[in-house]
Amino acid sequence: MSFKDFRSLMLDHINGMLAAASKLYVVDVNKDELWETYLNTFKPEYNKLYIKRSEHDCSACRHFIKSFGNIVTINSKNEIVTIWDFDAQSEEYQPSIDACAKFIRKHSISDVLVTKETKFGIESNKSMLENGDVVTFDHLYYVLPLARVYSGRETVDTMMAKYRDARNVLKRSLDEITDDSVETVLDLIAQNSLYKGEEWKGLLEKFLSVKKEYAKIAENKKGNYCWLASDKHGEVLSKIRNHSIGVLLQNISAGMELDKAIRKYEAIVAPTNYKRPKAIFTKKMVEEAQKTINELGLMDALGRRFAVLDDITVNNIIFANRDASKRIAGSVFDKLKEEKFDKKSLKKLEKISIGDFIKNVVPTASSIELLLEGRHEGNLVSLIAPKNKESKTMFKWNNNFGWAYHKNLTDSMKENVKAAGGKVDGVLRFSIQWNDKNDNRDDLDAHCVEPDKNEIYFLSKCSRLTGGELDVDIIHPTGVAVENIIYPSLSKMIDGTYRFYVHCFSSRGAKSGFKAEIEFDGQVYQFEYDKPLDYKEKIDVAKVLYRKGVGFEIVESLNGTTSSKKVWNIDTNKFHPVQVMMFSPNYWDEQNGIGNKHFFFMLKNCINDTNPNGFFNEFLKEEFMKHKRVFEALGKEMRVEESNDQLSGIGFNSTQRNSVVVKVSGTFNRMLEITF
Repeated sequence: MSFKDFRSLMLDHINGMLAAASKLYVVDVNKDELWETYLNTFKPEYNKLYIKRSEHDCSACRHFIKSFGNIVTINSKNEIVTIWDFDAQSEEYQPSIDACAKFIRKHSISDVLVTKETKFGIESNKSMLENGDVVTFDHLYYVLPLARVYSGRETVDTMMAKYRDARNVLKRSLDEITDDSVETVLDLIAQNSLYKGEEWKGLLEKFLSVKKEYAKIAENKKGNYCWLASDKHGEVLSKIRNHSIGVLLQNISAGMELDKAIRKYEAIVAPTNYKRPKAIFTKKMVEEAQKTINELGLMDALGRRFAVLDDITVNNIIFANRDASKRIAGSVFDKLKEEKFDKKSLKKLEKISIGDFIKNVVPTASSIELLLEGRHEGNLVSLIAPKNKESKTMFKWNNNFGWAYHKNLTDSMKENVKAAGGKVDGVLRFSIQWNDKNDNRDDLDAHCVEPDKNEIYFLSKCSRLTGGELDVDIIHPTGVAVENIIYPSLSKMIDGTYRFYVHCFSSRGAKSGFKAEIEFDGQVYQFEYDKPLDYKEKIDVAKVLYRKGVGFEIVESLNGTTSSKKVWNIDTNKFHPVQVMMFSPNYWDEQNGIGNKHFFFMLKNCINDTNPNGFFNEFLKEEFMKHKRVFEALGKEMRVEESNDQLSGIGFNSTQRNSVVVKVSGTFNRMLEITF
């Protein structure tokens, strides 16, 4: 076969590729290696030395192969079609083009071909031999149809980047956004529970269809599919994750609570006065969850109430004081009964670990009283029981009891700081939080005046001397807002007083104030200012004294430690009788290792006057996780029945450092600081 016949077959094949495909693609290969693959695969008898080069070693053909040899299309089976995929009808050329095709397929498509070039290579040229004869040499070449030549105003690189970004974003969306999240949003749109959701319905339906196609494709062909799909469906669908609806889909896919994900979506698209419909779960979701609950015989386990003492068996009680109001006659603690306390006034406190307390103190105790400090507000906890005592358990452990902390979450401010990108694991932390109920759009700023008068705030976020840093700065709150100042290490800190305060930089008609936390030595001190701040007003939160070798101490604060506040029907900074002491239900009946262990001190007259969740998804058995959105909503909707006869008090997580002061009467009367 002559070279011209071979070239004719190649040109016919390339024309066929273009006729069957809307786009040409570029495969990312080493072009020198591609040329060497083409040249070196010819058998010696077909590539004889001709003058100074071998027969196929042609600079014109090399230019064509290096500029067009890596161009491909994608067929309907999501397979790459190269310019080398044809029958050469010749033993001379077939091994070489097969090797080039194989080499191309080892690599991936990197771009759509966007070019202003019309011709690749040259058809032929003439050359004079040493004997004076003029010879015509034929070469590989291709003339691109004008319809394939780019003539737009933007640069070639810009256009290629647009195609590349659309494909890459689409693939990421298809990989990361779940079918369940799309179906959930479509269901919300169908029941008119999503602000302006109808505008996205058609796009979401198309995206879900593309996802189902994508799921059926072999892993090694998914990248090719995304090139075709991004071209077919356009930039709006391809970049769905970059739109507001995409933020919602990503958050749901990542496991965020549905109502929180919707609030974040609404913060982007909805006006501030928008009232979302109450329903945050769909009819379909409810029906599927109900089917599972019925199949497992757990319908009667959903109703929840506050637990009472009669619910608890003796073997699950660490300590019980059935008549805590009575005091031992002549007790040295009698005079303390009604007084307010500042922990600093309690001298020579004996520290003891919770383990040693349970092992060595509780067995001989006749009464235990606990000092409820203001910082313990987040530790308030209630034991929650099923309405039907005989119901099966929904939970991972062998009973149907759960618990709910104050506001259904401990360390909520820390979690919000972390979610905003702040650090919470330093030696000293000052965090503020506001706009919890979307009623405070003010620009509040966290400040710290250091002992050397240097000030950390939004215009001077870092201190080179102490290492202190403002690492979260919120200017325009769209939801719960936080700011955070963190000191990462003691090594740089200087002795003296650190003054922490809040400044109202911009007033926008707030109806509420702020909360604050200061944390050091594993203890969190909580503060609250419940009035809106005036423009430019400054509110001191606390002054913290640091001394090397001694540590930190709060010397002055907002709502100081000696002030009392009533929470859950009991006063802070007072001692309260412990009615019952127990482990959390996941450690009853000698169970071990089912989540974190909590220690509960249930206090006399402690009454949870909030609306706690009946249960939380993290409590549930694995078979309920496919219905987690419904159970998330049910946990909020299936509220606990109100009751003054309840087991509520203070709880401590075994994995978090904390402490509490107790006074114990019994064989010996002791004042102890229990550490966790």
